[in-house]
Amino acid sequence: MSTIRAARPLGVALTPLETRREVVVHLAVRAEQLGYREFYLAEGWGHDAAVLLTEVATRTSRIRLGTGVLNVWGRSAASLAMLATTLDEVSGGRFTLGLGAGSPQLAEGLHDVPFDGSVRRLATVTRQVRGLLAGERLAPSVPRAHRPLRLGTDTSARVPIHLAALGPHAIRLAGELGDGWYPFLLPVTALKQATSLLEEGAARAGSGRPLPRICPCLPTAVARDPAEARAMAAWWVSFYLTSMGPLYRRALHRFGYGAAVDAVLAANPTHRTAEVPAAAQDLLDELTIWGDADSARAALDRWYLEGADLPVLALPPNRPPAELDYILESMRPSADPARATTVDLKSG
Repeated sequence: MSTIRAARPLGVALTPLETRREVVVHLAVRAEQLGYREFYLAEGWGHDAAVLLTEVATRTSRIRLGTGVLNVWGRSAASLAMLATTLDEVSGGRFTLGLGAGSPQLAEGLHDVPFDGSVRRLATVTRQVRGLLAGERLAPSVPRAHRPLRLGTDTSARVPIHLAALGPHAIRLAGELGDGWYPFLLPVTALKQATSLLEEGAARAGSGRPLPRICPCLPTAVARDPAEARAMAAWWVSFYLTSMGPLYRRALHRFGYGAAVDAVLAANPTHRTAEVPAAAQDLLDELTIWGDADSARAALDRWYLEGADLPVLALPPNRPPAELDYILESMRPSADPARATTVDLKSG
């Protein structure tokens, strides 16, 4: 018997705030070169993620590509299914469709669609997309006068669907319908608790339903200077708690971090600062991967130990490309052989 050391699976993600097309493509290419397993691109109010991922697909050959995530208000189920089959074909079978419920601001403020019944909408669209990807006719949400259609392209390839979820109902839905679960801004110590909700959802789907892959998206802040890294991590936490609606605040209150959330809100009354006071230090350690390279890799270890199958490092937006390259290189899967997974090889 012989053994090899295999790098643990690790992904990279970019948020909707990263709107530099050339930087997006560069980071995807660099991630593939460094051995990252998957690359996810979120869509918000900037570029069309599918178009950018098409460009990335033509510039890469191995790394899996995914939307991390598309909201279910901006496209119909049919357009999402067509997007998925097209990108899967263009990428040579490397595409993962990531869906999420989005936010009231995104639905109503950009797409002019009422934000009503978000989990119900996510469930309906996911089921419709999955049916279309399986070659079935659209399952209408209400009776229609005309016969439902099926996709006219080859749907024999199976495109995985990942669901973003933080609330208990949405997490159960991910367990029931998703091939993967893609939470963002989830405390590391809450991962096992949330996984039990995934298990409830999987059980709801019937015996034999496998648990979705657990792929938490982790705000990342790595620098040679720990003080610089902390400032970057503080930006992640303060920005998402003060400027991105109530979803993350509510989730953290539910997970027992209400006092820390309140401390961050009190420290940033104008939403123009990026302060995380000492009273909220736990949020940095629970929600982000931060520090110098050694500290950040140790923080990443916690996620694997808590049950993450494929952690995804979210790179900070609008930073100089050299800083982003440094983060990718510092955290690359092969950067620390001692943390690699041992794989047994038996000769025939």
